[in-house]
Amino acid sequence: MNLSEYARYDGLGLAALVRAGEVSPEELARAAFRAMDAVNDALNAIVGRVDPPASAAPFEPGAVFAGVPFVIKDLWHGWSGVECSEASRLGAGIVATEDSVLAARFRRAGLVAVGRGNTCELGLSGQTDPIVYGAARNPWDPSLAPGASSGGSAAAVAAGVVPLAHGNDGGGSIRMPAAYCGLVGLKPSRGRNPLGPPTFGDGAHPVVAHHVMSRSVRDNAAALDVSSGPAGGDFVPLARAQCPFLEEVSREPAGLRIALCTRINGASEPDPTCVAAVRSAAALCESLGHEVEEATPDVGYQDIIDVCMDFYALSVVSSVEAMARAAGRRPGPDTLEAPSLSTYEMGRRMSGSRIVRRMEQLASISRVMGDFMRRFDVVITPATSMMPPEVGRYSASHYEAGDLSYWAEEGETYTFLPLFSVSGQPAMSLPLHWSEAGLPVGVQIAGAIGDEAVLYRLAGQLERAAPWSERRPGVFAG
Repeated sequence: MNLSEYARYDGLGLAALVRAGEVSPEELARAAFRAMDAVNDALNAIVGRVDPPASAAPFEPGAVFAGVPFVIKDLWHGWSGVECSEASRLGAGIVATEDSVLAARFRRAGLVAVGRGNTCELGLSGQTDPIVYGAARNPWDPSLAPGASSGGSAAAVAAGVVPLAHGNDGGGSIRMPAAYCGLVGLKPSRGRNPLGPPTFGDGAHPVVAHHVMSRSVRDNAAALDVSSGPAGGDFVPLARAQCPFLEEVSREPAGLRIALCTRINGASEPDPTCVAAVRSAAALCESLGHEVEEATPDVGYQDIIDVCMDFYALSVVSSVEAMARAAGRRPGPDTLEAPSLSTYEMGRRMSGSRIVRRMEQLASISRVMGDFMRRFDVVITPATSMMPPEVGRYSASHYEAGDLSYWAEEGETYTFLPLFSVSGQPAMSLPLHWSEAGLPVGVQIAGAIGDEAVLYRLAGQLERAAPWSERRPGVFAG
């Protein structure tokens, strides 16, 4: 299989070829490695190859993603036998010793890991620019960032290395890279996909979700079909959907009540290009028979950020201490970037009363959004509040120990994303707009908690009305 043919298919398309006996999983892995070789010098998206036989697991001949190459993010991936460093010198060389529930489900569905996607240290930054690996770059313009913290995975999918890739999202880390790289990226509802057992720590479980970024809506839906459903010990388990999400993609949604939101109370004004993108998408929704009304939830941006920041600080404490034990190293300036070390130290000082306060804020925001969603089926917002910044603009190397200003500074790029992490609602970025310079501009759609189905119905309709599958970035393997 040549690269042009390989990169033309989405994951379900490649799996259909495998099931028909037209191509083998081994041939697909070889094609993925050739694609990796063709683009990775320009993008630094993949930070380690994974030997496919070692990463593969037995799957049924009819598996949904039979033999499809897959990139796993180098953060909390839980893929047994594969290094998971969290892009940190502290975690270098640590190998996952057991599959997480999610990894086991992905394996059984036929996905075959071929590489680890670049990420930022501990998933903390809005740029995929770790000291240990160096910066990842955007396939649409390599001088620009691909977003974070799933930036390496997103760049690999956009450049045709794999049709879909793993990510995790605790404040926008799937949706921002999807928006910057022209992909479909869903953060599922709280409790939709299992989290455990984690590789390192569980501190951020109220706001973090795992899923994938893909080039097609149907791949994204099929991946949620195979990964979702409760597992023992889930923080908030959601029952499996009664109808497969893949089937929802082809269903025409009835007239939806859509809230158009172009600002978050207390946040800075978004880039006009991002606003133009969401207004264009809203107009498209109206042309498809949906009712659109401008509305802003009664939630303050600072409250949202306080909840995310403090839960992430707790996560950093548990991750850092677990890595230190596993690696026999000590957390300090020689093993952690300055913002990571500062966040770790802040988390260690955090009081129990402060943690309780953040849980109360999370519950309050979730209730406000629950009331808001009684009026609307879907909320549509810009996915990001800024266009992709230049590589290195928010690099961790700019900050000194004890300086936590990076949280506010790089947070200006994605002010519309953390709300739905805190509220637990499903939210998806779609590549519905392109700038005058030819860059993708993501648009975010969000539904009520537990209602990914409405998002897949609307996303499928929008993909048919304004298809993006033929668009290709300047750096592309095929």
